[in-house]
Amino acid sequence: MFPSSVSAREPLRSESTGAFSEFVNPQWVKLLNLLQMNVSYTRCSGAELHTSDGRCILDFLSGYCVHNPGHNHPGIVAALQSELQRSGPAMLQSHVPEMAGELAAELCRRAGGRLGKVFFCSSGSEGVEASIKFARAHTRRTGLVYCSGGFHGLTCGALSLMGHDFWRKGFGPMLQHCREIAFNDLAALEDCLASRQMAGFIVEPVQGEAGVVIPSPDYLEQAGALCRKYGTLFILDEVQTGLGRTGAFLAAHQFAADPDMVVLAKALSGGLIPSGAVLMTNAVHHSVYGSLNRALVHTSTYSENSLAMRAGLATLEVLDRERLAVRAESLGSDLRRRLAAALSGYEMVREVRGLGLMCAVEFSSPRQLRLRIPFASFGKIHPAMFGLMVVMRMFQRDVLTQVCGNNFMVLKVAPPLVVTDEQIERFVSALQAVMEAVHAGGAFWSDALKLAQRALAA
Repeated sequence: MFPSSVSAREPLRSESTGAFSEFVNPQWVKLLNLLQMNVSYTRCSGAELHTSDGRCILDFLSGYCVHNPGHNHPGIVAALQSELQRSGPAMLQSHVPEMAGELAAELCRRAGGRLGKVFFCSSGSEGVEASIKFARAHTRRTGLVYCSGGFHGLTCGALSLMGHDFWRKGFGPMLQHCREIAFNDLAALEDCLASRQMAGFIVEPVQGEAGVVIPSPDYLEQAGALCRKYGTLFILDEVQTGLGRTGAFLAAHQFAADPDMVVLAKALSGGLIPSGAVLMTNAVHHSVYGSLNRALVHTSTYSENSLAMRAGLATLEVLDRERLAVRAESLGSDLRRRLAAALSGYEMVREVRGLGLMCAVEFSSPRQLRLRIPFASFGKIHPAMFGLMVVMRMFQRDVLTQVCGNNFMVLKVAPPLVVTDEQIERFVSALQAVMEAVHAGGAFWSDALKLAQRALAA
């Protein structure tokens, strides 16, 4: 049923190298072709992606945690259709958008704590940029603290809060007065904050692109206390972890964290309309919008548009009605248990971990000489080669997933929260089959070397 080698596979969708390749991004098309993942999707529903050639591919990536309610959830689609049909005020820019108030109230109610105001935007990166400005406005300081391995977006301010050279190269210089510390290290955080020059400490409750790295149980609670001690704002980037993904509305709720600001995006609109939000305390909000002449001091053109707001309200309704956060916690535990049992005998599987349905499988270098030699050979060509080969083999078995952006030896496992037991079992079986091929040697490694050679020649 599945091809035994890369070379036996037929070329995919040469027609896709047309307008997109010419006018948008030819290198992206080349990469998809190289990985044999360039297929035409015709219908997406729940956790299933249907293609023009009759395949049904399981989505275990969720657009990097965008599709928490599943693809094209009928309740959210219906809400958007209704909003379009009513021909209401979408982008007037000179009125009070009532739905933005409704959505903000619902977000603050669910988030709890001291969060009482919301700024809407169009993406997580834009939300992080807003949090930088707001932290500086509130504290009258310029310094920012971030954690190694963190991922906060690709705009220039967000890049300044990410130490990975791959994302920064060619785009400098970054913002000044930004300090990197180790994740989960309270002593390093206090040492940095003690200067009393830091406006904000921004951190993901669970580091997504670093490899789904989970902090110690008291880290976030204690980090927040240190921030309050030294007058620094505690900012949680919940772009990937929020909206039920980790088994609660916010991952902050799993760790008793008390943030001054929370950045949300991705799943906020069910994966259908660009949308983001920055939740903050009333005090932070007043520092930015504290007088009549500052009512528009920070805005965003599409921030409160009616489609995004309607989608956000509908998404919250779906999360509540279908109890998707509770479902994520239960199914995530079951998924990790099944993965651990299925992969326990493979030496290159270091760990299965996660929180809710934000999970990961971490790989390690092989010990056996017959595996270590080819692994080292194509690892020298590019550190992502092994991980991408696993991704490609999973795709050949009709499962979409991806390695983490800042840790290529970690496979991210993040299906929509509506995933079924049967779909989980299919994923586990597929990954077990790929790991069997990895440890058998032979075709997997020769194909990986061919892939590396083709990548070099591209």
